[in-house]
Amino acid sequence: MERAKVGIIGCGNISEIYFKNCLAFGLDVVACADLDVSRAKSRAEQFDIPKACSVEELLADEGVEFVINLTVPSAHANVSMSALQAGKHVHSEKPLALNLEEGLALLAFAKDKNLRVGAAPDTFLGSAIQTSRKLIDDGWIGQPVAATAFMVGHGVESWHPNPDFFYQPGGGPMFDMGPYYLTALVNLLGPVRRLTGLTQVTFPERTITTASRFGEKIPVNVPTHVTGLLEFEQGAIGTIITSFDVWHAELPRIEIYGTEGTLSVPDPNYFTGSVRVRRKGATAWSEVAHLFGFEENSRGLAVADMVDAVRNGRPHRASGELALHIVELMEGIHVSAQSGRHYDVQSRCERPAPFSVGFDEQALRLIIGGK
Repeated sequence: MERAKVGIIGCGNISEIYFKNCLAFGLDVVACADLDVSRAKSRAEQFDIPKACSVEELLADEGVEFVINLTVPSAHANVSMSALQAGKHVHSEKPLALNLEEGLALLAFAKDKNLRVGAAPDTFLGSAIQTSRKLIDDGWIGQPVAATAFMVGHGVESWHPNPDFFYQPGGGPMFDMGPYYLTALVNLLGPVRRLTGLTQVTFPERTITTASRFGEKIPVNVPTHVTGLLEFEQGAIGTIITSFDVWHAELPRIEIYGTEGTLSVPDPNYFTGSVRVRRKGATAWSEVAHLFGFEENSRGLAVADMVDAVRNGRPHRASGELALHIVELMEGIHVSAQSGRHYDVQSRCERPAPFSVGFDEQALRLIIGGK
């Protein structure tokens, strides 16, 4: 089978791991593009990519079958739509779009043209959360009844060189980090049917403390402490808090509470981490050995999964429907907070199919056609 030909749009910091992994997984990265073509040329030279060009040239290239969209969040929907209009399957960095309306338009167009849409994060395909999923599916904690998820810190202005967009619409802790936590929860527990949200802005202005822009002020135009209550279709109730307003905390990342015990899930921003379970009557937590590969940073794994899915006519795991559901959950929490009412979720998605036990990097390369 001919190797899948991939083009990458957006050659910023996060692109490096995508180039590295896509090539390692056996995908044929044939072109890359950026608004700053010099950045595309730099990545092309670094990874021996045959073509560095403008976005328009990449989309016009009939040899490119799959596009990876690594542009800034505000451009995700427009660039992904352009890729679909050019007849290409597309996988976007998170989030898929900034609101439900944009996401629905993407999926409707893709369905009409028989094209695939996918989106990050794909960390839920890593060893830790896949192992957590199997423990739930095999009944180790019984029927899940509740879940908690926490991502709290004090923002990014102390380390990010250009943190401005984190504090503007489309940014904030929920749209920045929420996709990791919500995608993990939906993978573990299934879709959400109703939610409630509360939000606030604690600090209306932020001060950059990195060397290059030390002392510059950023106006805050997005909620920076966001709390959501989630009613899952299968009956569990979840609580998620994402915050840029907390100096220090001692909180778990994700915990799932079941009728027979509790599951501790590690940081969903990573592919690995300690998975622990404590069943009723146990006097201590037990760490569970991982049952799958992909322990390292495997961003791009969802692209490889999409390629195999297209080739074999099956659903891909990091699907557009899953990504759209996550966008609506994030938007819905903010809408609920503004309206003071519950928000009924319109979108639906299936839980992504789990990997088979033992699935790893070598197995992936075999099915994709790499070496």
